[in-house]
Amino acid sequence: MGLGLLGGSIARAVLRSFPGTKVVGFTHRPSTRRRARALAVATEVVGDIKQGVCEADLVILATPIRTFEEYFGEIADALPAGCIVTDVGSTKVLPHRWAARTLPSTVRYVGSHPIAGSEQRGVEFSRDDLFEDAMCILTTTDKTNRRAVQTLRRFWSELGCFVKLMEAGEHDRIFANVSHLPHVVAAALTNASSSEELKFAGKGFMDTSRIASGPVNIWADVLLTNPDNVATGIDRIISELSKLKRAVEGRDKEQVESLLKSARDKRSKLIKYKMKRKELIP
Repeated sequence: MGLGLLGGSIARAVLRSFPGTKVVGFTHRPSTRRRARALAVATEVVGDIKQGVCEADLVILATPIRTFEEYFGEIADALPAGCIVTDVGSTKVLPHRWAARTLPSTVRYVGSHPIAGSEQRGVEFSRDDLFEDAMCILTTTDKTNRRAVQTLRRFWSELGCFVKLMEAGEHDRIFANVSHLPHVVAAALTNASSSEELKFAGKGFMDTSRIASGPVNIWADVLLTNPDNVATGIDRIISELSKLKRAVEGRDKEQVESLLKSARDKRSKLIKYKMKRKELIP
């Protein structure tokens, strides 16, 4: 459900990894349906949401997060018994809550968060190798069906991901810091300069601000479905900036170097860790 970059890439990856599997892609936009059919991203592309899920073994929502609750309600009575429902949203506490409240007891919900993508959007940017060597987080609560979790672990592994399990609340706390805050900072950094000033920006600025180019509606939903964690993270960023501000205003070279070195050393360890796990190519 949803044939943008992620939805289209999942459809392509499934066709590659599970030959013979029927993949039905749903999107409400006629223009996207036309592009998806032309690109052959799925076995079938439909504009009727219930038609799309009525024979499904697995339903994957790849739409903005705040559409999930409405879509859960729309598909609830069309889902076959035993069907697994998941999503690729970047926040998980609310989707788990919505699923528990809306989906029938015969359906199994597990949260999925593949850490893959780019600032690009649209089915034309989808590709079947997007999930190669990517991490995918599966989120659970104490009521999550364990057999469904194992099925999704195998599914994402076949698409190329290495999979980790995480409680939904822990997921939202961690990813507020390592995923949602970077977007906030990139947006603030870009907004802090005028358009005329930005014309002089070099590669460092372009690298640092890249994710500010992400789709506005997607990122607004991410921030607004994880508000407490994001607000706490913003406070932590402000605290770190305040330390650096005080050191700069006080001409305290030793403190400035100490703060910069701390960040450099942390990032160096992070790069070594990611390279060891083959998440980065040297």
